[in-house]
Amino acid sequence: MKRLYSATVNSLRGLHHGLWHEPALREEAIILVAAVPFGVLIAPTWAWYVAMVGALLAVLSVELLNTAVEKLADHTTPGQHPEIGAVKDYGSAAVFCMLGVAGLIWIVAAILRVGRF
Repeated sequence: MKRLYSATVNSLRGLHHGLWHEPALREEAIILVAAVPFGVLIAPTWAWYVAMVGALLAVLSVELLNTAVEKLADHTTPGQHPEIGAVKDYGSAAVFCMLGVAGLIWIVAAILRVGRF
């Protein structure tokens, strides 16, 4: 039980730090908070709602991982380095792909919802 408590505290500390210091994380968190109630209006079913919110949580997760990779890369190699730049670009591309997935899920849900009227 102590391990679970410690893991939760560490996770919340990381989330807090990221939201406080990283604008991209903050923006995505704001979108998530706004989307939770708005998604109820758009989602054709509860399963779609879960998928829609889950996709946004996945965006936030990938952004957190990208931020972690960037921070570690900056710490280990503070100067410009082409290979480190490529690693950072890979992380950015992962976020971009996840945003695409989330966008597709929300667009299809909205189309299905409009089609029901």
